[in-house]
Amino acid sequence: MIRSIINKFGSTLYVQIWQNRIRVVDIQTNKIFDEKPLLQVETGKNGEKNVTAIGNAAYANPLNPFSHPRALLSNFFVGERLLQEIVKQLVGNKFISPAPAIIIHPMEKTDGGLTMIEIRAFKEMALGAGARDVTVHQGQATLDLASINFKDIVKQEDDLAAETASI
Repeated sequence: MIRSIINKFGSTLYVQIWQNRIRVVDIQTNKIFDEKPLLQVETGKNGEKNVTAIGNAAYANPLNPFSHPRALLSNFFVGERLLQEIVKQLVGNKFISPAPAIIIHPMEKTDGGLTMIEIRAFKEMALGAGARDVTVHQGQATLDLASINFKDIVKQEDDLAAETASI
């Protein structure tokens, strides 16, 4: 119950994903992460894998979860962890930090629209990264940051999904 009250005050993150770039904007604070979508992982002495760098700072054998010739999301687990690290950077990693609502906007490899599987994978990736709610926006035009309303975007995407499902 307390967590749901805290989450009401959470921010909205707008996540744009390209194969070689990820841009995440916290709509409320205007904090921005705009770098290469790279995750650097090193294995410790105990065999545990640790994230040592993200974005442009990842230089030693970086992993890019968005590089595949056919689909934008190629490695779900790396994508989830990368987004988790970006969320921590923008929102914070405190025990009582409110979970953000996240708008995922794939910016390329969307010819013919996203499949239901791709939409589900992007939603699950964001939920695993700590989102309280997620929607996947489809369209080439960048959303206007000044007028983003999470509930309106969810309604638009739900209407689009319902229209597609009725065919």
